[in-house]
Amino acid sequence: MTDTKTAFERRLRQSAAETEALLSSLLSDSRLSDEIARPAHLMAAMRHGSLNGGKRLRPFLVRESAALLGGSSGAALRIGVALECLHCYSLIHDDLPAMDDDDLRRGRPTVHKAFDEATAILAGDSLLTYAFDIIAAPETELADRLKTELVLALARAAGPGGMTGGQALDLAAEKNPPDEAGIVTLQAMKTGALLRFACEAGAIIAGSDPGHRDRLQAFGRKIGLAYQLADDLLDLTSDAGTLGKATGKDAARGKGTLVALHGMAWAEERLDTLTEEAVELLAPYGEKALTLQETARFIASRDN
Repeated sequence: MTDTKTAFERRLRQSAAETEALLSSLLSDSRLSDEIARPAHLMAAMRHGSLNGGKRLRPFLVRESAALLGGSSGAALRIGVALECLHCYSLIHDDLPAMDDDDLRRGRPTVHKAFDEATAILAGDSLLTYAFDIIAAPETELADRLKTELVLALARAAGPGGMTGGQALDLAAEKNPPDEAGIVTLQAMKTGALLRFACEAGAIIAGSDPGHRDRLQAFGRKIGLAYQLADDLLDLTSDAGTLGKATGKDAARGKGTLVALHGMAWAEERLDTLTEEAVELLAPYGEKALTLQETARFIASRDN
C-alpha cells in the first residue's frame, strides 16, 4: 500500500506539472488566429486566477479515466486543461464580495483583491469561454462527435442544473438552511458535478460504451460527495495557513452542512463508506484502476 501511495503521489505531481505547463502556454499574451488582441491586464488576471499551483485534481481524473479505457493521452491532457479553466473561473467568481467574499485563495490574494472586481469578473468569463475553445480547437485531436459530447456534458455539469445552480442554492442556504436532502443536492451540484464530469470525460475521450461511462459517472458521484464532506471537515479542523483560504466561514454564516447536521464522527464514518464504495465500483477493472482507486482515498484523507 505504501508503494501504491508513493507512486500515486508521484503521478499526481507529474500530471499537475504537465497541466500547469500547457495551461501557461495557452494563457500567454500571444493571440490565436481569429482573435483580435489579448489585453495584457486581463491575461495577467486570468493567469493569477489559474496559474497558482494546486493539485490539479480534476485534470488528473480526466487523464486517469481516459487511460483506464485506452483513450488518447494528448486529448485527455487538453480536456483536463479545459476543465481546469472552467474550475478556476468558478473559484474567481465564488471569491467575489457578492458571492463567498474571500480574500485568500491557495495562499495568495484572490483575483478581485490582486486586481479589481470588474477585472475578476471578466477574467472568470474569459476562462469559462476559453474552456470550450480548447475542447473545440483542432489541436484537440478527437473526432468531432466526441468533442460535441464533451461540450454538452461539460455545459450540463457547469450550468444551472450543475455547478452554477449549486452555487445559487448555496447562497440561498445562508437565509434558509436546507434539510439533509437539500444539502446533498446542493453539494452534488456545486462541487460534485465537475468531479463527475472529470471521470465521465475519460470514457467519452476513449469512445467507450455506455456501461463504462455509467460506471465512471457513478465513481465520480461518489468521490464528489466525499470531496465535499472532506472539505466541510477541513473547514472545521484546519487553519488558513494549511488550507490556503479562510476557514470556519460556513459555520459563521450558518450554512447547513452534513457535518453540522450529524457531527464529525458521523461525517468521518460516512467519508470512509463513500471511499470504499467508490473503490469497489472500479474493482472490475483490476490493477488498471489502482490509480483512480488511490485518488478516491486521497480525496478522503487530504489536508488541503
